[in-house]
Order: sequence, then structure tokens, then C-alpha cells
Amino acid sequence: MMPRPRELAPLAVCALLAGSPSGLLAHDGPPFPIVSDRVAGSYQVDVWTDPDSTDDGSAGGQFWVMLEPVDRARALPDDTGVTVAIRRSGSDEAWQTARAEQIAGRISRQFAALVMDHEGRFDVRVEIDGGLGSGRAEAWVDATYDLRPPPIMLVVYLLPFLAVGVLWMKLLIRRRRALRP
Repeated sequence: MMPRPRELAPLAVCALLAGSPSGLLAHDGPPFPIVSDRVAGSYQVDVWTDPDSTDDGSAGGQFWVMLEPVDRARALPDDTGVTVAIRRSGSDEAWQTARAEQIAGRISRQFAALVMDHEGRFDVRVEIDGGLGSGRAEAWVDATYDLRPPPIMLVVYLLPFLAVGVLWMKLLIRRRRALRP
């Protein structure tokens, strides 16, 4: 027996809740490299970024710094620290800085997040200091706003498809009833 449209409504609601918009908030474009295999002092540096601008003061500018000693026979000392700094390109404003934190306890992988409060080009400076000396790598990045629609728009976009589905089901049910003797 074919389910009635009224019986399908709770199923549709459950399907919408299962695909909760909170899962959509977790997706953000993949990070990309702005510095690759650059020698800075005694360190070989790679910097990856996901430069999202925000209006709410949250730190959307994310930076991953990967370090290796140039001399592979040596290990990175435990006191090796990284500072990431940004400022609007071409300006004399003060650098906004953040001390990077180790990722999963690995000194060779560090992460910092900074507030990028507008779209446009930012100068990026990564400073390394530790037992192998100091080093600096510089680059730039273009920050953009996260252009994904708000999660509520998912519901708005799905409504026409759900309406067509309900109308189609009504049509199929009406035809089936008409064919019964």
C-alpha cells in the first residue's frame, strides 16, 4: 500500500533534520600554500592559509606553518616558536600578531588564527625563533568573505523540490485510485 502524503511529512522533516545545517557550517574551502619550501635562517618553511574575512571579530584568517631544519641531521629544538603577523598591504598600520600553537604536540606543525576584518590583500610575516636561530618568511594573501549562503537558505532551496515531490505523489495516488475497480 502506498503511503499517504500526510504520512510522508514526518519522514521529510526527519530527512531535513538529519542533514542538519550545522554540518554545513563545518565546510570551508581547502587551505592553500602561500610559502613553499622557503629557507628562512636554519629552517625550511611552508605556510598554508585559509584567509576568510569576518565582520564579527572572529579569527577567520587561519595559518598552518610547517617547519623542518635545513640540516636534516638536526632535529627541531623544543623551544622553537612561530609568530604569524598580518596587516593590510601597503599600509603603515601595526602588525596584528598571533603566537602559533603546536598541532598534536608536534613542534614541526603549528597553527595560528588572526582576524581579517576586511576583504583585500594582506601582507603575511612568519617569524621563527628557537635553538637553531631565527628566521623570517614573508608573503601576501587575498582575504575574501565566506560566500556560502546562510544555513536557513538550504530549507528555502529545498522547498520547491519538496512541493513538486508532494504534488507528484498526490498525482500517483489519484491515478492508482482511478485504476481500482
